[in-house]
Amino acid sequence: MRHPTQVLFAGKRPFRMMPAVDHYAGSEKLLLKALQLQNELGPIFDVTCDCEDGARAGADREHAEMVAEIIMSSANRFGRVGARIHDIAHPGWQQDIETIVARAGRRLAFLTLPKAGNSDDVRSQLRAVKDAAAAAGLERPIPVHVLIETHGALREVWQIAAIPEVESLDFGLMDFVSAHHGAIPGSAMKSPGQFEHPLIVRAKCEIAAAALANGVVPSHNVTTELKDVALIRHNAQRARNEFGYLRMWSIHPNQIMPIFEAMRPDFSEVENASAILIAAQDCGWGPIQHHGQLHDRASYRYYWELLARAHATGMQLPEATRQRFFA
Repeated sequence: MRHPTQVLFAGKRPFRMMPAVDHYAGSEKLLLKALQLQNELGPIFDVTCDCEDGARAGADREHAEMVAEIIMSSANRFGRVGARIHDIAHPGWQQDIETIVARAGRRLAFLTLPKAGNSDDVRSQLRAVKDAAAAAGLERPIPVHVLIETHGALREVWQIAAIPEVESLDFGLMDFVSAHHGAIPGSAMKSPGQFEHPLIVRAKCEIAAAALANGVVPSHNVTTELKDVALIRHNAQRARNEFGYLRMWSIHPNQIMPIFEAMRPDFSEVENASAILIAAQDCGWGPIQHHGQLHDRASYRYYWELLARAHATGMQLPEATRQRFFA
């Protein structure tokens, strides 16, 4: 029996599957705590080591060295730890890349590039990543995530999304609002304003559209709510269901599970997808009827990506589905 990846159209650029939560931490203490939680829950979320805002003033090199040690440590069981470096206007961004890639490049999940002003900024930092990887003898390309938080980056978001090494576009809400010099009120940094202000809605839609059209994962900004689990979950649900974001930042351990639960596919739809794809595989991927409705390869593609996303987000799949498609 042929696997879905062998018969279904994947687009010019196969879509990337990543955990639905990207958890940020800066200090060694908080990073180790996050990795302990990841080890308990499984790789349902990534951990991003923050070099941009996490380092003490004047201690950028030491901080990057600490990050590299954590990435290479036994605490990183699943290899899902990345790092956010300094922006291109900061004098230490190349030092971040050289230190982290040289010491931890073989286990580095990704690098996040903040405050790009345009696509040329992304390409400049990518060249430095490639040079550092070559110097370290690495053969694999290191994926990058790009923060869209400036006017220029939003204007060139489609060019950025088309760069082959880019696997995620992340919306930086706070910096984006600040870049408007008071024209957007502070209420747009939190709910419900962040989902209603026209300039914010425009930015979120454009980022998601560019990402999804280029096989890149759109990643939603943080929510500033730390304790109200229902509100955290509601924000993630709106990001997922209304704006098409498939991943979201977390800045506190309390946020991880509500975001994870909101971002993963609906279980009833996963069961339906399992039944459709098993029937399709049994008949050699020709058209089938399921509950009185016709399905063919166009709808199979939707249901296959749904199943793959459910698997990537740690959802428990029916045993027959797991054996056929993910064993």
